[in-house]
Amino acid sequence: MLMYLAAAAAPKPENPYGLMEALEQGGTIAWTVFIILVGMSVGTFYVLFTKLIEQQKVINQGKKVRATFWRAPSLKEGTAKLEKNSAYKQIVDDGIKAQEEHTKLTDPVEAHDWLHGSLARSEASINSKLGGGLAFLATVGSTSPFIGLFGTVIGIYRALIKIGAAGQASIDAVAGPVGEALIMTALGLAVAVPAVLAYNFLQRRNKSIAEQLNGFTVDLLAHLVSNGAVRPSLAAAPVAPAAKPATAATKA
Repeated sequence: MLMYLAAAAAPKPENPYGLMEALEQGGTIAWTVFIILVGMSVGTFYVLFTKLIEQQKVINQGKKVRATFWRAPSLKEGTAKLEKNSAYKQIVDDGIKAQEEHTKLTDPVEAHDWLHGSLARSEASINSKLGGGLAFLATVGSTSPFIGLFGTVIGIYRALIKIGAAGQASIDAVAGPVGEALIMTALGLAVAVPAVLAYNFLQRRNKSIAEQLNGFTVDLLAHLVSNGAVRPSLAAAPVAPAAKPATAATKA
């Protein structure tokens, strides 16, 4: 019994082939590769969460526009109900400004073409802002496996050097460098996969937001060129249910 208790209380031997041991054996190159991959991973999740928050704000703004904006009697009153830094408010403000500037043009330009160009530029600037950071995700997803592969190559090279120095391929001689090489490969893939998934996910959400912005821009353009006569069908006020006719008992 005492022997079993002594064996359980004895400290367990440390793993000589863990991550830190592999980095210490790999030296400067292994540490450099590891730090680069960690930096890429941190940047990936930072971009992911910040873009999710930014996209959700625009989505919520679109819901508010559909609920309140087109029910306002005028564009200026409608845009006053929107958030100060709203993407939809930016489009409306640019549209109103372009409409006012059209009367100041000395060279005759069709109002439709002038307003369409101004709204298109405003919409493009918003889409460009929403796409910021996605290039970093694409870069991480495409390059991090090769950075990990570089660490793999160095690890295999060190294993071959040890084999050549020892004159035989013993497990003790090559286990450390080979383990280091496999760890670098795994790290490269662990960084690349979330970056690719995040890129595709954010890109799909940006496409959906761009479609909503484009639909709003088309409705706004029609409203501007028609001097307020054209409004989206969803802006119609809900019709109150008709009152039921009084029955004979009620009249009595």
